[in-house]
Amino acid sequence: ARLPLVHHPFAGRRRAGRRCRYSSSAGRVSDAPSDNWVYRALPRGAWPYAQLARWDRPIGWQLLMWPCFWSAALAANAALESGGFSWATLIWHLVLFFIGSVAMRGVGCTYNDLADHKIDMAVARTRSRPLPSGRVTRMQAKVFIVLQALAGLVVLLQFNGFAIATGIFSLVFVAIYPFAKRFTNWPQFFLGLAFSWGALMGWAGQFGSIAWPPVLLYVGSIAWTIGYDTIYAHQDKEDDALVGVRSTARLFGKHTKTALMILYGGAIGFFAAAFAVAAQTDLSWPQAIALVTANPADACGLSDRGRIAVGQRAD
Repeated sequence: ARLPLVHHPFAGRRRAGRRCRYSSSAGRVSDAPSDNWVYRALPRGAWPYAQLARWDRPIGWQLLMWPCFWSAALAANAALESGGFSWATLIWHLVLFFIGSVAMRGVGCTYNDLADHKIDMAVARTRSRPLPSGRVTRMQAKVFIVLQALAGLVVLLQFNGFAIATGIFSLVFVAIYPFAKRFTNWPQFFLGLAFSWGALMGWAGQFGSIAWPPVLLYVGSIAWTIGYDTIYAHQDKEDDALVGVRSTARLFGKHTKTALMILYGGAIGFFAAAFAVAAQTDLSWPQAIALVTANPADACGLSDRGRIAVGQRAD
């Protein structure tokens, strides 16, 4: 059975639903929707940069943001138990994580397009993207990375020193990920290391340290990320085999459904362990808000009944 289409957080090669019917000469890309706010609200000259950053595809920054929110809620619960909880701190951190997720997802997408420039030129559906179509030069893309990274840095500097150092260290995995598919069958693991880093950041921002609860949350988030990106990779496994790109989709093959059950089951187990270690009680309101409000149709994550939803459309 063919797995349903989902959206990838970095590259966004395919998506379910309406596809753009325009060529790169019209300023659109062939593998993205044509009816989004980017083409209505931004001047035409900004379109290529919005496409590089995937501003028209919010699922990526949402996937990056949720571990941050979960960790912030986990830390808020621990702070509540110790008498140090502050609504102002929690809300401020959530705002920072939102802005930072949008900025750093844009950095990752642009960097990924630079790394895959030649591959995108060889694939029909990606030739209309800004770099292979020539609407943006490599130098312009690099400058755009710097600008987005500066926005992310401004956000990061609002936290304590430990959180700042923790955030900077995440760039190691961001740098490795685009090349992981060239040397390992587990590039989704490296994506998990990068995209799940927020599971550590929320706690670090609150307490200026790392403890077992955020580490357990981080491990669970990595399993969650490997799961949803494996589903995505199945859409391109034939093309990936032709160009030599590796993935867990190719590795798992016909055993993918079993692998997904193990990955998502493990994610739930580590999430539960993180909250149990942090509070030693049943889930309280900060934890419930963080998990219940995650939209499974967008994030392939936890639903309000604690079930894992996989393979749903990411509009």
